Amino acid sequence: MTRSTNGTNNIHKHFFFSRLHSRLSLILLLLLTACSTQPKNPGDVYELRRRAESQLDQGNRQADRGDLDLAMVNLDDALRLAVATDDGSLRVRAGLSRSNVLFLMGRAEEAAEGWNLALLEAVQTGNQELAAVCRVHINRSKLLSPGGRAAAQSIRDEVNRDLALIRSDRLYIAFAWTVIGLAEKELGRYAQAEAALKRSLDIHEKEKNFELAAYDWFLIASFRSLSGDYRGSRQALESAIAFDRRVENSWGLANDWRAMGDVQKKAGDREAARAAYTRAAEIFRALNNEEAAAETLARIDG
Repeated sequence: MTRSTNGTNNIHKHFFFSRLHSRLSLILLLLLTACSTQPKNPGDVYELRRRAESQLDQGNRQADRGDLDLAMVNLDDALRLAVATDDGSLRVRAGLSRSNVLFLMGRAEEAAEGWNLALLEAVQTGNQELAAVCRVHINRSKLLSPGGRAAAQSIRDEVNRDLALIRSDRLYIAFAWTVIGLAEKELGRYAQAEAALKRSLDIHEKEKNFELAAYDWFLIASFRSLSGDYRGSRQALESAIAFDRRVENSWGLANDWRAMGDVQKKAGDREAARAAYTRAAEIFRALNNEEAAAETLARIDG
């Protein structure tokens, strides 16, 4: 008599599938639990780029306030982070700002190298707008360099052409108008120079960038002074002072008051000039800049 094993096999099969079902259920439960407690994948990550943008913004603001050493620290870090993220736009913008500070520090060759590298990056990434912005920076440096006056007309025309390509960033549009204004000044066309700076000023006021609005008025004051309009120049400097006070831009205030002294002296009001120079020197001293304070006071009898 042959023993039948069907019953035993069925029991084993039932036991096996029961254990398998239990294990699969447990695995599924664990997966579901993990999915419900783990944060979802965020997709694109912008942490380093946000830090770079923050450093870039701080560096630009510090440069506007005359703190070039601290500005360079932040802009070096902004450029490092831009390179680390391989973000072409960030590399260009950080490179431009860093080169601006180098230029203000008197390191013109390093600045020129940085501007040219930024232009190359913009061209390679196919960003025509940023390439135009780079050319505006390069043309401004040419304008402020020896021999810039002779090239002022061609620089003005080139910047005007590039201005048509700059559409998305209003602050860069304002910057282009500033360079056009400086070129018009070199050409002796002071009314046109002021009109260009008024275009820049309108943008800066709407963007609430009051440091740059103050600088617009400072430049307008210089244009008016060159044209012999000392009363208008004083009024423009009063507007610059008002904006710099709003944002506690001490460096800007010291320069505004020193310029006020220059205008008052040119206008023949030596007492008003003395008062303005003294006020400027006091602010420079408050900033621990004894050299600038001494130079300013020397203008009283200079």
